[in-house]
Amino acid sequence: MIQELYQKNLMRLAANAAGSGSLDAPDFEGTLDNPTCGDRITIQVKLEDGRISELAQENRACLLCQASASLLAENAIGLTISDVEAIRDKVENILKNGDDTTEPPWEKLSYFIPVRDHFSRHICVLLPFNALRDILTKKV
Repeated sequence: MIQELYQKNLMRLAANAAGSGSLDAPDFEGTLDNPTCGDRITIQVKLEDGRISELAQENRACLLCQASASLLAENAIGLTISDVEAIRDKVENILKNGDDTTEPPWEKLSYFIPVRDHFSRHICVLLPFNALRDILTKKV
């Protein structure tokens, strides 16, 4: 059961650690914790004309959260606040319903479909998306 969660695709995505690090003089920054398991992520962004122009993330988290943060960082440039909210809702739908109708550049979201059967791990996958949504909606 636990092996299905930790597939090679997710391990590679987590190891890629896209966006890992910090930005010089970010426009917005926020940290979000998962009190259930101890995951913590800090996201920094720079915006230009209402779109993300740079994103960095630092996390102390499980493999699922690391993979999710890396995928978000791979695809964040150019997103607006409404794009972030839409993709966050898409991730939640994948976790609840196993919906695998993702389109480029988000096709790697299908890697998270096995998590749907592990409700307690949904927040691990959603944490980076929630953190980004929170800092953008509270600050802009």
